[in-house]
Amino acid sequence: MRTEVRIVASAAALPEIHASGGLSARRTGPHTVHFIGTAATPLGGDELDITIVVGPGARLTVRSVAATIALPSAATPDSVGRWHFEIAEGAELDFDPEPTIVAGGARHHTVSSIALAPDARLRLRERVQIGRAGENGGGWRGDLIADLGELPLLRHRLALGAGSAADDALAAPRALESELRYPDDRPAATTGLAETRLPLAAGGTLLTRTSPVLVAR
Repeated sequence: MRTEVRIVASAAALPEIHASGGLSARRTGPHTVHFIGTAATPLGGDELDITIVVGPGARLTVRSVAATIALPSAATPDSVGRWHFEIAEGAELDFDPEPTIVAGGARHHTVSSIALAPDARLRLRERVQIGRAGENGGGWRGDLIADLGELPLLRHRLALGAGSAADDALAAPRALESELRYPDDRPAATTGLAETRLPLAAGGTLLTRTSPVLVAR
């Protein structure tokens, strides 16, 4: 199945939503949109193509009503989600959906590309859990590509679970929380081996936290 969603927020009107496939969205406030599932996706072989545009001076908060579960299909374990974010001059996006759960036997690849105006504001949070209860064999890879105007802001890749370079059934983490903030002038901070916040050269910070299982925060 191919799923396409496009959300466009402007300063003068309610967000516009266009959707087809297994995912849609609903306006739940003047500046808030929630994703909702309309069919089981992503299954192996599925492609998700999601675009979120926040126009000049607009604000948008994006949430979801439930977690996303990536499942294998009889044909293939692989699915892909492509996320495109455009945050224009003076705009603000707060993106914090429920986690993605990668079921045993599934492999999900997420590619997030961000075009950010220098005076825009962004909080983009992603959470991933490998396996449901009693499962340990899923795999996930996430690519995060962000540009600040004409400058590269971030090029980042992480992988968890089956097939990743650090895969270890005994000790490797099976959960990830990642948060990109811009602007953010907080200094670098590290908590043990599992959590780090790094300032970016062009501004903003990237928080990465790993653990055996996700915890509510």
